[in-house]
Amino acid sequence: MKHFALALSAFAALSLAAPAFAETPADTLVIADAIDDIVSLDPAESFEFAGQDALENVYDRLIQIRPATNFQLEPGLAESWSVSEDGKTYTFKMKEGLKFHSGNPITADDAAWSLQRVVKLNKTPAFIITQFGLTPENVEQMIKVTSPTEFTITTDKAYAQSFFYNILTAIVASVVDKKVAMEHEQNGDMGYEWLKTNSAGSGPYMLRSWKPNDSIVLEEVDNYWGGDVALKRVFIRHVPEGASRRLLVEQGDADIARRLSPNDAQAIAANAELKLFEEQRGRIYYLGANMKHEALGKPEVILALRRLID
Repeated sequence: MKHFALALSAFAALSLAAPAFAETPADTLVIADAIDDIVSLDPAESFEFAGQDALENVYDRLIQIRPATNFQLEPGLAESWSVSEDGKTYTFKMKEGLKFHSGNPITADDAAWSLQRVVKLNKTPAFIITQFGLTPENVEQMIKVTSPTEFTITTDKAYAQSFFYNILTAIVASVVDKKVAMEHEQNGDMGYEWLKTNSAGSGPYMLRSWKPNDSIVLEEVDNYWGGDVALKRVFIRHVPEGASRRLLVEQGDADIARRLSPNDAQAIAANAELKLFEEQRGRIYYLGANMKHEALGKPEVILALRRLID
């Protein structure tokens, strides 16, 4: 499904004549966005739009999906995966020779530990992983390393395989450099305090800086395993007002304006020197019910509502 609403992007056209104001470097992308929703850049805790957008480029996951390939499941850090006959135990084989930004090799232990860490920390997005019957008490038995390149995840019951695999494309399932994170551990937090404002990933960019309510700077990583990227750095500037974000693009002071209102989007679309892009994005929808209502307080009614949704 295509979404316009608040997830629109406006790109400066390549054919623009040189403006009278100072241009940003050709190897730097400047994005005007509202990023005051970010509370952390630890993938085990991040659950806000702006933070997720940045982390998508900083960390890799076992399985990946891309709009360019119609969101088909593709190998990420995992070379292959399979499931047992009972549908409960999944085996992942890691690609060999890949490295984190630190230069440390990416191993099955890093992948297993990263998922265990999500469950143990139990931050906001942990439910995405824990819904498969994983708890801080059992996670080390349910997620096990079987070799330097393989590990298994056992769920409490059989789930739709497509559902389980797609869950592992979420930011919370990012693979973290265990060695770097543990080097910054404080009081058994598995590097949590440090990773809120630093990165230990393997994606095409690394986090250079995050200033709350101000900016995020991402910097290109040399020899990224997934191939070269076109830009050396990405500067995400906090601009609270949508109209101001639009103005920055129109003036050439930003290359992209995100989360525009319908009116601003229409104005961008009408500007021959700018381009409006649609994008497909995953969404989580919540269905809430007032449990004080006589009917809605019945578990059978809630179950019926659940079953109404495909």
